[in-house]
Amino acid sequence: MLWTVLLALLVLLLLQTQLSVCLRELRTGGSSSPASSSSSSSSSSTSSSSSSYNATQQRLPGAIIIGVRKGGTRALLEMLNLHPDVEVAKAEVHYFNVEEHYRRGLAWYRAQMPFTLPGQLTVEKTPGYFAAPQVPARVWDMNPAVRLLLIVRDPAERLVSDYTQVLHNRLTRHKPYQPLEELLLHKGHIDPGYKALQRSLYHLHLTRWLEVFPREQIHVVDGDALIRDPFPELRKAERFLDLQPRISPNNFYYNTTKGFYCLLSAGHDKCLDESKGRPHAPLSAQAFRKLCHYFRKPNKLFFEMVGRSFSWC
Repeated sequence: MLWTVLLALLVLLLLQTQLSVCLRELRTGGSSSPASSSSSSSSSSTSSSSSSYNATQQRLPGAIIIGVRKGGTRALLEMLNLHPDVEVAKAEVHYFNVEEHYRRGLAWYRAQMPFTLPGQLTVEKTPGYFAAPQVPARVWDMNPAVRLLLIVRDPAERLVSDYTQVLHNRLTRHKPYQPLEELLLHKGHIDPGYKALQRSLYHLHLTRWLEVFPREQIHVVDGDALIRDPFPELRKAERFLDLQPRISPNNFYYNTTKGFYCLLSAGHDKCLDESKGRPHAPLSAQAFRKLCHYFRKPNKLFFEMVGRSFSWC
Protein backbone atom coordinates (compact mmCIF):
# COMPACT_ATOMS: atom_id res chain seq x y z
CA MET A 1 0.00 0.00 0.00
CA LEU A 2 2.79 2.41 0.95
CA TRP A 3 4.68 1.58 -2.20
CA THR A 4 1.59 2.24 -4.28
CA VAL A 5 1.13 5.71 -2.73
CA LEU A 6 4.82 6.55 -3.25
CA LEU A 7 4.65 5.44 -6.87
CA ALA A 8 1.53 7.55 -7.47
CA LEU A 9 3.22 10.62 -5.95
CA LEU A 10 6.27 10.09 -8.16
CA VAL A 11 4.09 9.88 -11.28
CA LEU A 12 2.26 13.09 -10.27
CA LEU A 13 5.58 14.87 -9.74
CA LEU A 14 6.82 13.85 -13.17
CA LEU A 15 3.56 14.97 -14.80
CA GLN A 16 3.72 18.34 -13.03
CA THR A 17 7.31 18.87 -14.19
CA GLN A 18 6.41 17.99 -17.77
CA LEU A 19 3.37 20.27 -17.65
CA SER A 20 5.49 23.18 -16.39
CA VAL A 21 7.94 22.71 -19.26
CA CYS A 22 5.10 22.64 -21.78
CA LEU A 23 3.49 25.78 -20.37
CA ARG A 24 6.82 27.63 -20.42
CA GLU A 25 7.36 26.70 -24.08
CA LEU A 26 3.85 27.79 -24.95
CA ARG A 27 4.31 31.15 -23.20
CA THR A 28 7.68 31.68 -24.86
CA GLY A 29 6.37 30.73 -28.28
CA GLY A 30 3.21 32.76 -27.80
CA SER A 31 4.99 35.92 -26.68
CA SER A 32 7.68 35.75 -29.39
CA SER A 33 5.33 34.79 -32.16
CA PRO A 34 3.24 37.98 -32.07
CA ALA A 35 6.36 40.11 -31.80
CA SER A 36 7.92 38.24 -34.67
CA SER A 37 4.69 38.44 -36.61
CA SER A 38 4.38 42.14 -35.82
CA SER A 39 7.99 42.73 -36.82
CA SER A 40 7.53 40.71 -39.98
CA SER A 41 4.27 42.49 -40.74
CA SER A 42 5.86 45.88 -40.09
CA SER A 43 8.87 44.98 -42.22
CA SER A 44 6.62 43.63 -44.94
CA SER A 45 4.45 46.75 -44.77
CA THR A 46 7.49 49.03 -44.94
CA SER A 47 8.98 46.99 -47.76
CA SER A 48 5.66 46.96 -49.58
CA SER A 49 5.27 50.69 -49.12
CA SER A 50 8.84 51.29 -50.26
CA SER A 51 8.56 48.97 -53.24
CA SER A 52 5.19 50.48 -54.11
CA TYR A 53 6.79 53.92 -54.16
CA ASN A 54 9.88 52.81 -56.08
CA ALA A 55 8.28 50.15 -58.26
CA THR A 56 8.77 50.48 -61.97
CA GLN A 57 6.00 49.62 -64.35
CA GLN A 58 5.18 49.93 -68.01
CA ARG A 59 3.04 52.94 -68.75
CA LEU A 60 1.36 54.26 -71.87
CA PRO A 61 3.35 57.09 -73.47
CA GLY A 62 2.81 60.65 -72.30
CA ALA A 63 4.50 61.92 -75.45
CA ILE A 64 4.82 60.53 -78.99
CA ILE A 65 7.17 61.56 -81.78
CA ILE A 66 4.77 61.19 -84.71
CA GLY A 67 7.11 62.01 -87.61
CA VAL A 68 8.28 62.81 -90.10
CA ARG A 69 9.94 59.84 -91.68
CA LYS A 70 13.63 60.65 -92.37
CA GLY A 71 13.16 63.91 -90.50
CA GLY A 72 15.43 63.14 -87.55
CA THR A 73 13.06 61.21 -85.29
CA ARG A 74 15.73 58.80 -84.03
CA ALA A 75 18.11 61.65 -83.22
CA LEU A 76 15.36 63.49 -81.33
CA LEU A 77 14.42 60.37 -79.36
CA GLU A 78 18.02 59.62 -78.36
CA MET A 79 18.58 63.23 -77.33
CA LEU A 80 15.42 63.35 -75.22
CA ASN A 81 16.58 60.14 -73.55
CA LEU A 82 19.50 62.10 -72.09
CA HIS A 83 16.99 63.56 -69.62
CA PRO A 84 16.81 61.59 -66.34
CA ASP A 85 13.02 61.89 -66.23
CA VAL A 86 12.53 60.41 -69.70
CA GLU A 87 12.43 56.75 -70.73
CA VAL A 88 11.94 55.81 -74.37
CA ALA A 89 10.64 52.83 -76.28
CA LYS A 90 13.71 51.47 -78.03
CA ALA A 91 11.95 50.28 -81.18
CA GLU A 92 9.28 51.79 -83.40
CA VAL A 93 6.03 50.23 -82.22
CA HIS A 94 3.72 51.00 -85.18
CA TYR A 95 0.70 50.43 -82.96
CA PHE A 96 -1.68 53.02 -84.37
CA ASN A 97 -0.83 52.57 -88.05
CA VAL A 98 -0.57 48.78 -88.39
CA GLU A 99 -3.93 47.00 -88.12
CA GLU A 100 -2.44 43.75 -86.83
CA HIS A 101 -0.86 45.63 -83.92
CA TYR A 102 -3.86 47.85 -83.23
CA ARG A 103 -6.19 44.85 -82.91
CA ARG A 104 -4.02 43.56 -80.05
CA GLY A 105 -5.21 46.42 -77.88
CA LEU A 106 -3.71 48.83 -75.38
CA ALA A 107 -2.41 46.06 -73.12
CA TRP A 108 -0.13 44.93 -75.94
CA TYR A 109 0.88 48.54 -76.66
CA ARG A 110 1.73 49.15 -73.00
CA ALA A 111 3.84 45.98 -72.98
CA GLN A 112 6.09 47.53 -75.67
CA MET A 113 6.92 50.48 -73.40
CA PRO A 114 9.93 50.79 -71.09
CA PHE A 115 9.63 50.40 -67.32
CA THR A 116 9.42 53.79 -65.60
CA LEU A 117 9.23 55.23 -62.11
CA PRO A 118 6.34 57.42 -60.99
CA GLY A 119 6.92 60.91 -62.37
CA GLN A 120 8.98 59.77 -65.35
CA LEU A 121 7.80 60.42 -68.90
CA THR A 122 7.44 57.59 -71.41
CA VAL A 123 8.17 58.58 -75.02
CA GLU A 124 7.47 56.52 -78.12
CA LYS A 125 8.37 57.34 -81.71
CA THR A 126 6.95 55.94 -84.91
CA PRO A 127 7.42 58.31 -87.88
CA GLY A 128 4.82 56.42 -89.89
CA TYR A 129 2.08 57.88 -87.67
CA PHE A 130 2.21 61.36 -89.21
CA ALA A 131 1.03 60.43 -92.72
CA ALA A 132 -1.42 57.66 -91.76
CA PRO A 133 -5.02 59.00 -91.93
CA GLN A 134 -6.45 56.74 -89.21
CA VAL A 135 -3.83 57.54 -86.56
CA PRO A 136 -4.85 60.95 -85.07
CA ALA A 137 -8.26 59.72 -83.85
CA ARG A 138 -6.74 56.53 -82.47
CA VAL A 139 -4.10 58.43 -80.52
CA TRP A 140 -6.80 60.73 -79.15
CA ASP A 141 -8.84 57.73 -78.00
CA MET A 142 -5.80 56.45 -76.09
CA ASN A 143 -5.07 59.76 -74.37
CA PRO A 144 -6.53 63.14 -75.39
CA ALA A 145 -3.82 64.88 -73.32
CA VAL A 146 -0.83 63.16 -74.95
CA ARG A 147 1.88 65.53 -76.20
CA LEU A 148 2.95 65.21 -79.80
CA LEU A 149 6.33 66.06 -81.29
CA LEU A 150 6.71 66.57 -85.02
CA ILE A 151 10.23 66.96 -86.35
CA VAL A 152 10.46 68.30 -89.91
CA ARG A 153 13.24 69.06 -92.36
CA ASP A 154 13.53 70.44 -95.89
CA PRO A 155 10.91 68.32 -97.73
CA ALA A 156 13.06 68.00 -100.86
CA GLU A 157 16.03 66.74 -98.84
CA ARG A 158 13.70 64.49 -96.85
CA LEU A 159 12.40 62.92 -100.08
CA VAL A 160 15.91 62.14 -101.33
CA SER A 161 16.81 60.68 -97.93
CA ASP A 162 13.64 58.58 -97.99
CA TYR A 163 14.53 57.17 -101.40
CA THR A 164 18.13 56.54 -100.29
CA GLN A 165 16.96 54.40 -97.37
CA VAL A 166 14.61 52.35 -99.55
CA LEU A 167 17.37 51.93 -102.17
CA HIS A 168 19.82 50.75 -99.51
CA ASN A 169 17.31 48.21 -98.16
CA ARG A 170 16.60 46.89 -101.65
CA LEU A 171 20.27 46.56 -102.55
CA THR A 172 20.97 44.79 -99.25
CA ARG A 173 18.41 42.16 -100.26
CA HIS A 174 19.88 42.05 -103.79
CA LYS A 175 16.71 43.49 -105.31
CA PRO A 176 16.71 46.03 -108.15
CA TYR A 177 15.25 49.51 -107.73
CA GLN A 178 14.56 52.31 -110.18
CA PRO A 179 16.74 55.42 -110.18
CA LEU A 180 15.18 58.30 -108.20
CA GLU A 181 14.71 60.49 -111.25
CA GLU A 182 12.61 57.82 -112.97
CA LEU A 183 10.30 57.61 -109.96
CA LEU A 184 10.12 61.35 -109.36
CA LEU A 185 9.54 62.60 -112.90
CA HIS A 186 6.89 61.67 -115.44
CA LYS A 187 7.37 63.17 -118.92
CA GLY A 188 9.70 65.76 -117.43
CA HIS A 189 7.29 66.87 -114.69
CA ILE A 190 7.06 66.01 -111.00
CA ASP A 191 4.86 62.96 -110.49
CA PRO A 192 2.46 63.79 -107.60
CA GLY A 193 1.69 60.08 -107.17
CA TYR A 194 5.19 59.21 -105.93
CA LYS A 195 4.77 58.09 -102.31
CA ALA A 196 7.96 59.65 -101.03
CA LEU A 197 6.80 62.98 -102.43
CA GLN A 198 3.41 62.64 -100.73
CA ARG A 199 5.12 62.12 -97.37
CA SER A 200 6.78 65.53 -97.80
CA LEU A 201 3.45 67.37 -98.16
CA TYR A 202 3.48 68.29 -94.49
CA HIS A 203 0.46 70.61 -94.62
CA LEU A 204 -1.85 67.82 -95.79
CA HIS A 205 -0.96 65.48 -92.96
CA LEU A 206 -0.89 68.18 -90.29
CA THR A 207 -4.40 69.22 -91.32
CA ARG A 208 -5.68 65.80 -90.23
CA TRP A 209 -3.93 66.03 -86.88
CA LEU A 210 -5.32 69.52 -86.24
CA GLU A 211 -8.82 68.23 -86.86
CA VAL A 212 -8.35 66.13 -83.72
CA PHE A 213 -5.72 67.84 -81.53
CA PRO A 214 -5.32 71.53 -80.62
CA ARG A 215 -2.29 73.24 -82.11
CA GLU A 216 -0.69 73.82 -78.69
CA GLN A 217 -0.51 70.05 -78.16
CA ILE A 218 1.78 69.60 -81.18
CA HIS A 219 5.37 70.82 -80.91
CA VAL A 220 7.26 71.30 -84.17
CA VAL A 221 11.00 70.61 -84.05
CA ASP A 222 13.33 72.01 -86.73
CA GLY A 223 15.18 68.88 -87.84
CA ASP A 224 17.82 70.80 -89.80
CA ALA A 225 18.55 73.00 -86.76
CA LEU A 226 18.68 69.93 -84.51
CA ILE A 227 21.52 68.53 -86.61
CA ARG A 228 23.40 71.85 -86.83
CA ASP A 229 23.09 72.76 -83.15
CA PRO A 230 21.05 70.34 -81.00
CA PHE A 231 20.86 72.16 -77.67
CA PRO A 232 18.44 75.05 -78.51
CA GLU A 233 15.92 72.64 -80.03
CA LEU A 234 16.22 70.29 -77.05
CA ARG A 235 15.61 73.12 -74.60
CA LYS A 236 12.38 74.03 -76.44
CA ALA A 237 11.31 70.37 -76.33
CA GLU A 238 11.99 70.21 -72.57
CA ARG A 239 9.73 73.22 -72.02
CA PHE A 240 6.98 71.75 -74.18
CA LEU A 241 7.12 68.46 -72.22
CA ASP A 242 7.14 70.28 -68.85
CA LEU A 243 10.52 68.79 -67.99
CA GLN A 244 13.08 70.40 -65.74
CA PRO A 245 15.99 71.79 -67.83
CA ARG A 246 18.48 68.96 -67.31
CA ILE A 247 19.99 68.62 -70.80
CA SER A 248 22.95 70.94 -71.37
CA PRO A 249 25.38 71.83 -74.19
CA ASN A 250 27.90 69.57 -72.46
CA ASN A 251 25.79 66.59 -73.53
CA PHE A 252 26.85 67.08 -77.16
CA TYR A 253 30.08 67.06 -79.12
CA TYR A 254 30.70 67.36 -82.83
CA ASN A 255 32.15 64.24 -84.42
CA THR A 256 34.23 65.45 -87.36
CA THR A 257 34.51 61.95 -88.80
CA LYS A 258 30.77 61.34 -88.92
CA GLY A 259 29.89 64.96 -89.66
CA PHE A 260 27.21 65.35 -86.97
CA TYR A 261 26.80 65.71 -83.22
CA CYS A 262 27.14 62.75 -80.86
CA LEU A 263 25.82 62.46 -77.31
CA LEU A 264 27.61 62.47 -73.98
CA SER A 265 26.04 61.19 -70.77
CA ALA A 266 27.63 60.01 -67.50
CA GLY A 267 31.04 59.87 -69.16
CA HIS A 268 29.84 57.71 -72.05
CA ASP A 269 29.43 58.84 -75.62
CA LYS A 270 26.94 57.60 -78.18
CA CYS A 271 26.65 58.30 -81.88
CA LEU A 272 23.73 57.41 -84.10
CA ASP A 273 24.14 54.31 -86.23
CA GLU A 274 25.82 54.21 -89.60
CA SER A 275 22.58 54.74 -91.53
CA LYS A 276 22.48 58.31 -90.25
CA GLY A 277 24.41 60.66 -92.49
CA ARG A 278 24.46 58.13 -95.33
CA PRO A 279 25.33 59.83 -98.67
CA HIS A 280 22.24 60.64 -100.70
CA ALA A 281 21.36 58.87 -103.92
CA PRO A 282 22.20 60.91 -107.02
CA LEU A 283 19.66 63.37 -108.41
CA SER A 284 20.42 65.88 -111.15
CA ALA A 285 20.48 69.57 -110.27
CA GLN A 286 17.69 70.21 -112.75
CA ALA A 287 15.41 67.60 -111.16
CA PHE A 288 16.17 68.94 -107.68
CA ARG A 289 15.24 72.48 -108.79
CA LYS A 290 11.92 71.17 -110.13
CA LEU A 291 11.35 69.47 -106.81
CA CYS A 292 12.04 72.65 -104.84
CA HIS A 293 9.70 74.61 -107.09
CA TYR A 294 6.98 72.01 -106.61
CA PHE A 295 7.21 72.33 -102.81
CA ARG A 296 7.02 76.14 -102.65
CA LYS A 297 3.25 76.39 -102.27
CA PRO A 298 2.85 73.37 -99.92
CA ASN A 299 5.67 74.73 -97.77
CA LYS A 300 4.03 78.15 -97.52
CA LEU A 301 0.78 76.54 -96.38
CA PHE A 302 2.67 74.57 -93.74
CA PHE A 303 4.47 77.69 -92.49
CA GLU A 304 1.12 79.43 -92.04
CA MET A 305 -0.28 76.47 -90.11
CA VAL A 306 2.59 76.28 -87.62
CA GLY A 307 3.20 80.02 -87.34
CA ARG A 308 6.86 79.90 -88.30
CA SER A 309 9.01 79.55 -91.40
CA PHE A 310 12.02 77.40 -92.24
CA SER A 311 15.02 77.90 -94.52
CA TRP A 312 14.06 75.33 -97.10
CA CYS A 313 14.78 75.34 -100.83
